[in-house]
Amino acid sequence: MSVGDRIKAILQEALTPSSIEVIDESHKHAGHAHAVTRHGTAGDAGATHFRVKLVSESFRGQSRVDRHRAINHLLAGEFETGVHALAIEAKAPGE
Repeated sequence: MSVGDRIKAILQEALTPSSIEVIDESHKHAGHAHAVTRHGTAGDAGATHFRVKLVSESFRGQSRVDRHRAINHLLAGEFETGVHALAIEAKAPGE
């Protein structure tokens, strides 16, 4: 399973979003020092930068900071194994 697929699965299970998109933006950072090596499977070498767009009822009434904290907490394991950056667009339905 790719890093992007793992991120998507973790977020789907925890937040049951009505929509979710995980975009690998690692190619935009290909020459950076942190992108040279990545722990994990050889096929995922360099998979370090992602953008996540999701809509979930669980975000209703939460601040932007709280939404980001929740997502970062859920993905802590991915950050420990090589994800370097995550851009987050998290909304409640109707926002």
